[in-house]
Amino acid sequence: MKMMKALVKSKAEEGLWMEERPMPQIGPDDVLIKINKTGICGTDVHIWNWDEWSRKTVPVGLITGHEFAGEIVELGRNVDDLIIGQRCSGEGHLIGKHSRQSRSGKFHLDPETKGIGVNVNGAFAEYLALPAFNVVPLPDAIPDEIGAILDPLGNAVHTALSFDLIGEDVLITGAGPIGIMAAAVAKHAGARHVVITDVNQARLDLAAQVTDVTPVNVTTTDLGEVSKSLGLKQGFDVGMEMSGNAAGFDQMVEAMVMGGRVAMLGIPPGKTLVDWSRIVFKALTIKGVYGREIFETWYKMIAMLEDGLDISRVITHRLPVDDFEQGFATMKSGTSGKIVLDWT
Repeated sequence: MKMMKALVKSKAEEGLWMEERPMPQIGPDDVLIKINKTGICGTDVHIWNWDEWSRKTVPVGLITGHEFAGEIVELGRNVDDLIIGQRCSGEGHLIGKHSRQSRSGKFHLDPETKGIGVNVNGAFAEYLALPAFNVVPLPDAIPDEIGAILDPLGNAVHTALSFDLIGEDVLITGAGPIGIMAAAVAKHAGARHVVITDVNQARLDLAAQVTDVTPVNVTTTDLGEVSKSLGLKQGFDVGMEMSGNAAGFDQMVEAMVMGGRVAMLGIPPGKTLVDWSRIVFKALTIKGVYGREIFETWYKMIAMLEDGLDISRVITHRLPVDDFEQGFATMKSGTSGKIVLDWT
C-alpha cells in the first residue's frame, strides 16, 4: 500500500499532526490530484484550536484542509473531460443529488453538502481524491499559489458580486484576507469608493497594499468623518459584513443609505442582539452568503484574474509544509494575510 504525508486531526485536542496515511483510492468518477500548494483558512484554525464548532463537526482522525492547487495524476474510468498532468484547483463542497436545490442547479444551496477537510478527508496531504465534477482547471496565467487560494477568493467574489457595484460606494467591515480580497473585487468591478474597517492596524495596512481602498481603524477614526471626506451625502450603497462582529454589523447598519444592500459572510459567535427596527426603517436588504456559487463564482473569478485582478499581495507568508506549526502560529497571531504551504 502506497503511503503519503498528511496533516491529521488525530487527537481530540489543540493541534494537527503530520502522519503517514494510505494514498486515497479513486472511484470511476473521481480524479487523483497531486497537491502542490495549500492555503491555511480560518476554518483550519478553528479545527486546530478544537473549539466548540470543531468538536461537534469534525471527526477525529480526519485529514484537514480544503484550499489547494495541484495536478491530476490519475483519472477514473468514467472521466473523459480532464487529462493527466492538468493543473487544477477544485470546489471543496461535495454536493448531494437528491435535494430540490441540487436538482435545479443551485448546487451551493444543497443541504446535503459535505466539505473536504471538514466532514471528509481533505487537501492537507500529498494526494487528494476528488470527484471530477468538482475539479476546476487552472489557466496557465494563474500560478499554483493563487490557485491554492481560489476557495477564499470565491467567498469574496460571491459576497462582492451579490449586488451591482458600478459607481457605488462600498463599506466592508472586517479586513481579514477575504475582506481584503472582496475590496479588490469591488474596485475591479467598478465601485467608486471602497472603505474597509477593522481594529487590527496591520491588516488595514495590508488592505492598502493590496488594492485602492480607504482603510479605517474604528478605534481611532470616526467612520462618519471618513464618509464626509469622501463626499458621501447619505451613506454607503453596498455593505459587506466580513467580521462576524456584532458591533461591526451595527456600525454598518447605521452607515448605510436608505434602501442600502448588505451581504453578510462573517459568522457571529452564537446569538447576537440585532436592532431589527433600524433595519426595517432603513429598508435595508440583507443577504446571507455561504461559500461560492457552484460554478458561476469560479468562472467569474478566473475571468477577473485573467483580466488583471491582482490579489497576490494578500499572500504574506510562503512556507514549506514541514513548517506548518509556524504557519498556524502566524495565522493565529492576526498579523498575516494568506499563508500558503508548499507540498512539493
